[in-house]
Amino acid sequence: MNIDHHETFRRSIDKTLAGEVSLQEEKSLREHLQSCASCQNYLSAETRIIASLSGFSFEVDPGLATRVCASLQLRAQQLEARHPSQQQWLWCCLTALLLTVVGSFIDLQLGNVAATVLGVQPAHLRQELLIHWIVPSVCLLLLFLLMPTLLAPSTKRKESAQ
Repeated sequence: MNIDHHETFRRSIDKTLAGEVSLQEEKSLREHLQSCASCQNYLSAETRIIASLSGFSFEVDPGLATRVCASLQLRAQQLEARHPSQQQWLWCCLTALLLTVVGSFIDLQLGNVAATVLGVQPAHLRQELLIHWIVPSVCLLLLFLLMPTLLAPSTKRKESAQ
């Protein structure tokens, strides 16, 4: 595999111009530049490019910052409006609670019938219903209760903590 030493030195030149070269690389680069016209030309070209960029300028519309801030504020208001209100969260929680209680009651009442049809012990079926229906339903209900806190913007949480 043929290694291009000039490419290595060109990278060192780029690092030097960016101010990111180590002392060892800088010393090696200076020694190489004394004898290599190709790398001297590369350094000269890169220096001219950087010098020409310092004269590059453009005008920014003075109202741009105001328009950007207004646009960000509008978007924040739109996102805030999409968050459910406390009353909507309360209804979701009550609905989840109702579905958990009613579903659990129905499952437990029909468990004896299902146990007979399936040929399993009623206690075993109740245990399975507890594990696979009631516990996940209660966890989901708790998640509904925690959602307003979890979804609140961090600034509101910080303000309430103070």
